[in-house]
Amino acid sequence: MTPPASAAVSLPGDPPGGRRAVAVWSIGVAVYFVAVIFRTSLGVAGLDAADRFHIDASALSTFSILQLLVYAGMQIPVGLLVDRYGTKRILTLGAVLFTVGQLGFALAPSYGTALGARALLGCGDAMTFISVLRLGTRWFPARRGPLVAQLAGLAGMAGNLVSTLVIARLLHGVGWTAAFGGSAVAGAVVLVLVALFLRDHPPGARPGPLAGPGQARGGAGVRAQIAAAWREPGTRLGMWVHFTTQFPGMVFLLLWGLPFLVEAQGLSRAAAGNLLTVVVAANLVIGLVYGQIVQRHHAARLPLALSTAAVTALTWAAVLLYPGGVAPLWLLVVLCAVLGACGPASMIGFDFARPANPPHRQGTASGIVNMGGFVASMTTLFAIGVLLDATGGEYRVAFSFVFLLEALGASQILRLRGRAARLERERLVRSRVEKVHVPV
Repeated sequence: MTPPASAAVSLPGDPPGGRRAVAVWSIGVAVYFVAVIFRTSLGVAGLDAADRFHIDASALSTFSILQLLVYAGMQIPVGLLVDRYGTKRILTLGAVLFTVGQLGFALAPSYGTALGARALLGCGDAMTFISVLRLGTRWFPARRGPLVAQLAGLAGMAGNLVSTLVIARLLHGVGWTAAFGGSAVAGAVVLVLVALFLRDHPPGARPGPLAGPGQARGGAGVRAQIAAAWREPGTRLGMWVHFTTQFPGMVFLLLWGLPFLVEAQGLSRAAAGNLLTVVVAANLVIGLVYGQIVQRHHAARLPLALSTAAVTALTWAAVLLYPGGVAPLWLLVVLCAVLGACGPASMIGFDFARPANPPHRQGTASGIVNMGGFVASMTTLFAIGVLLDATGGEYRVAFSFVFLLEALGASQILRLRGRAARLERERLVRSRVEKVHVPV
């Protein structure tokens, strides 16, 4: 009987792993950690931003929408750039951009200037996660791929926890400018670490070129690179898994969770902040569990993703349909714990794209997958803001939009799952017969 891919032993061409791999990879993860702090800092400052810039719900959501629009739009270009130029250069550029963006947001005198700063932050943020994923594939053996990816995601959630606990307290302790401006120092620190210590790959290893064998270079090569990644059912399945599972938790943490808990559920800001912490804590725990499960049982990927989406939809329905419109605290805690599973479930999308693409397309394929969840998040952020303004602040109507996108994503997952699984099995059998290993 053929063992599952996750149980594969190390094969020729596998990166070495080890302590040096952990040290180098940790530097990349630190950059992503800081990027997420900056990305999610608006989530604890939404009400303050509305007061500071004198804006309504739609204008407030534009901050996050623009940031995610830039982020999502950059995913494929960043994937191509990482494949061509390597991790170190792209992470360096990303750290510069998101640090300048965070500092600009701290000093912004007007709504328009603040929007520009968030766009710059989104551009730099977009360069971090795909770079970290690729760094992991260059330094760790293939069998560690699912766990390494989940651990990178956990670092992002730890950044979210920092913004929830630290930025929120700084904001109300030292004020807007000092809180956001002071946090920008962390960007300068990781930039120095990248410049001094990060390496793209282990000594003696060389990453493959942007173009695979027989591919053209230049604009034609870029188009061929994107088209080849998109044609793979595993890439598209991964994108729809990411689309369906990530956005409910992202939207809640990034902007609308705090206003929903305070204005619709009647909680104090302190209590609402504690519930946001539940989302982050649940994410950290569930991420470790999902990473171990997928590493050991590859077939569990799709059941985990679909069950997470289903439980998320059911829990939201229970909260929104609760008589009187105000859910009990225990149900809100359950909701936040369930939303904590959204991030780990979205990471499973990358586990479909990795085996479907050769090494020279890994960054491009990861960019396509990562774009899925952020397109869904951006769309939902905008829709909730518009619906809140249109209904006079009716959160039950606004958050019902979540069900629409989850249904769309689930239908696409079910449509693509059969073909993607068949092609993955064929590649696994062929790689074993030929003793050729395709690294994650």
